[in-house]
Amino acid sequence: MLPIKTAILSFGVSGRVFHAPFIHLHPGFELYGVWERTKSESASFYPGIKLFRTLEELLADESIELVIVNTPTATHFEYTKKVLATGKHAVVEKAFTTSVEEAIELKELADSSGKVVSVFQNRRWDSDFKTVKKIIQEGWLGEIMEAEFHFDRYKEELSPKTHKEIPSPGAGLLNDLGPHLIDQALHLFGLPQSVFADLRITRQGSQVDDYFEILFYYPNLRVRLKAGYQVREPIPAYVVHGRKGSFLKSRGDVQESHLMANQVPNLQEWGTEAETEQGLLHTEKDGRLLRERVPTLQGNYYAYYEGIYQSIRNHAPIQVTTQDGMNVMKVINTCFRSNEAKKVIDL
Repeated sequence: MLPIKTAILSFGVSGRVFHAPFIHLHPGFELYGVWERTKSESASFYPGIKLFRTLEELLADESIELVIVNTPTATHFEYTKKVLATGKHAVVEKAFTTSVEEAIELKELADSSGKVVSVFQNRRWDSDFKTVKKIIQEGWLGEIMEAEFHFDRYKEELSPKTHKEIPSPGAGLLNDLGPHLIDQALHLFGLPQSVFADLRITRQGSQVDDYFEILFYYPNLRVRLKAGYQVREPIPAYVVHGRKGSFLKSRGDVQESHLMANQVPNLQEWGTEAETEQGLLHTEKDGRLLRERVPTLQGNYYAYYEGIYQSIRNHAPIQVTTQDGMNVMKVINTCFRSNEAKKVIDL
């Protein structure tokens, strides 16, 4: 097995928590280097890692095959173009870009380059979402009529990361948590026919949207996506109703909290939720009513990087494509237009 030498463009929370542990764990990758302008924090976690002080220095290293573009959203377009220009593969953090036009151009560049370019939508591998997906795909609810996904938090203070709080391309909750919920909905149900969005500012001192409610219109289905920072007592994060029954599931995935505590992931118990977080299934099968708890599937962000390895080395289909990223940007753009016009907008 020839490891894929991989470099990360930032060692903040994204690089330290969501990328480096799984790249380091996977035998098909070598966590080769990190771009840190002045600090050397990555070396304390991964002794011997190569430190780059400039992007140009990193991209000039011909041994690097894969670059993780996990810098602020406003830089994704510029940096990914530079990565592709040096003949390297790229994983791009969400949101993919700051505009539909940028997303289209990056998709075209990726297609013409022959390189693997994927958007990092790790939340597809959350334990809670995986379980919801399984219930839907196995037909326990029949034809889905209504779904509501939440990503709620209680957080009054503003982020110390100014690029998230100052009005600018890529700032605001719709660009931050929105891509997670939107991607999950599109992954399950495809693109809607039209969209309505309500964006608000709710925290004192906030200058960017920190609440959103989005409604997707399909011929026989409605999907509602909500996120906000004023929810101290959360309701179920996933509520799905079909012709045969309903499924309710909390946001119970433990991976982020464990990674933030610097726990090292493994392939056995990792991503296992507490039994108290099991979802509730109320449906009928073979003429018999069922109302029971459903064991939660194991969450595992490792599977994302296993997919990247297979795509680079064995030319397997890319799990989260640039088309997926472009579709999310189309929805986000439509949400801003809908909120401004206060009406439903066709995609």
